[in-house]
Parts: sequence; structure tokens; C-alpha cells
Amino acid sequence: MSMVRVTSGDFVFEARLEAEKAPATCAAFARLLPYRERVIHVRWSGEGVWIPLADRDFGLGYENHTSFPAPGQFILYPGGISETEILLAYGGVHFASKVGQLAGNHFLTIVAGQERLEELGRKTLWQGAQEILFERA
Repeated sequence: MSMVRVTSGDFVFEARLEAEKAPATCAAFARLLPYRERVIHVRWSGEGVWIPLADRDFGLGYENHTSFPAPGQFILYPGGISETEILLAYGGVHFASKVGQLAGNHFLTIVAGQERLEELGRKTLWQGAQEILFERA
């Protein structure tokens, strides 16, 4: 499996797992599928939405990690100095928390539907949490 369908309301995105660069993170995420949750707007990082995962332990270290995901890139922060989370950048992001700059594993990239990312971000900012579903494409 290399593709994931990401659906939030009437927003539908096709995304590619970055299995060559983040194999352990992709494998851990694939085990969750289908995965249904809600995204909320980021607090400190800029233009992104995130799924807080509290103290969930995926048993991951860093791989293909970045503090500056590009629009359409999902990162998974494996926990440590802040809570575990999944973040999707829809614009400029400098990944951080209340303790400062963080780095997350870039594991999934939107390859179709990216032109609607900003709209999803604005909707989440102004209307609150949005349902999101990840499933095998």
C-alpha cells in the first residue's frame, strides 16, 4: 500500500506514504487504517491542523524529520518533550509547542487535491474541529 485517501467533509485528498524515507512511521500509521479522528487548528506552528495524541507511544524515533513541513505534508511527532501528534501543513509552518521548536517525521504527502488545503485550514480555524478519515486508497 502506498496511497491513502484523506477525507474531511467535502474535502478529499489523495496522499502518498513516504515509505522509503520514513518506513517505521509509515508502517505504524498503516496499522491504524482506517483511522477516524478530528483535526483542530495548530496553536503555535502557523498554518496547519493537527491531531493531538496525548501520550500515545508508537515506539518511533526520528526519521525523515523536519520542523518546516511544506503545504500538503503530514508529520508525526513521536512524543518526548511535548505530546504525540500528527500535523498537516496547509501553509507556512514552523513546527513548535509551548516548549519550543520540535521536529516531526514527514511520512505522508498530499498529491491530489492540494489546491483545497488552505480552505480546509481556514474552515478549521474559524469553525473548529473537523472530522477526518484516513483510509487505504
